[in-house]
Amino acid sequence: MAKIEKIPTAEFNPFYGCFIMSMAVLVFLGIIGWSAWSLISQDRAISVFAEDAPVVLPPISLSEAERKTLETKLATFAAEARAGGKASLSLSLAELNGLLLLAPDSGYGSYRDMVRFEKLNPAKNRVEGRVSLPLNRIKFWEGKKRYLNGTAELEVFTHNLGVDARVADVKVPGREVAEGFISGMGAWTWLAPYQKMEVIGPVLSAIKKATVTEDELLLETQP
Repeated sequence: MAKIEKIPTAEFNPFYGCFIMSMAVLVFLGIIGWSAWSLISQDRAISVFAEDAPVVLPPISLSEAERKTLETKLATFAAEARAGGKASLSLSLAELNGLLLLAPDSGYGSYRDMVRFEKLNPAKNRVEGRVSLPLNRIKFWEGKKRYLNGTAELEVFTHNLGVDARVADVKVPGREVAEGFISGMGAWTWLAPYQKMEVIGPVLSAIKKATVTEDELLLETQP
C-alpha cells in the first residue's frame, strides 16, 4: 500500500503562531483588567451608603421565664419534626428576636449584633427590621470592615434544604443603595450556615412551608 506523505505547499511563517499567542495574552490581560475595574466600581458603589462604624442595636429583652418557654417550644417542634410527623411552630416578633440570643455561633458572626426584627409583612411574606451588616472593603486582607446601617426586608421561603431567608430590599436613610448590590445580597441566604449543623440542619430541612402573617411567622413540616 502506498504511503501518504504530506508535503507543505508554502513556506513556514512564524507570524501566525505569534499572532495567536499575542491574542491569548491580550484576552488574559483584558479579563484581569475587567475584573479589577468591576471590583473597584463595586467598592465605590458600596462606599456611597456604607459607614465606617456599626450601629449598636437595641438590646433584646428576654426574661428567664420567656427564655425557657421559647426553648421548650423549639425543642418540642424539633422532636416532632425529626419524628417525621406533622408539626408547626409559630414565632412572634419578640420570639424571632429571642432566637437571635439562642442561636449558636455559626462561625460567620452572630446575628444578634446585625439585626432587630420590627415588622411582619404578610403581603410579601417578609420580615422587616433594622440592620447593621458588616461589609468587606476592597483591601479585605487588612481586616477592616464597613457597615450597612439601615433597614432590610428578609423574604422567608422554602427550598430543598428547608426554610431559609434572603435579603429582598435594603434602605439607608438619605443614601441610595445600588440595585445590583441588593440583588447580590439576595444570593446569600441567612440560614445556610445552620443547614450544615448536625443538630439544626435536619429540623430546618423538615420545614416545607413558611408563612408570614400579621402576628407571627408560621413554620410547618407539611405544605
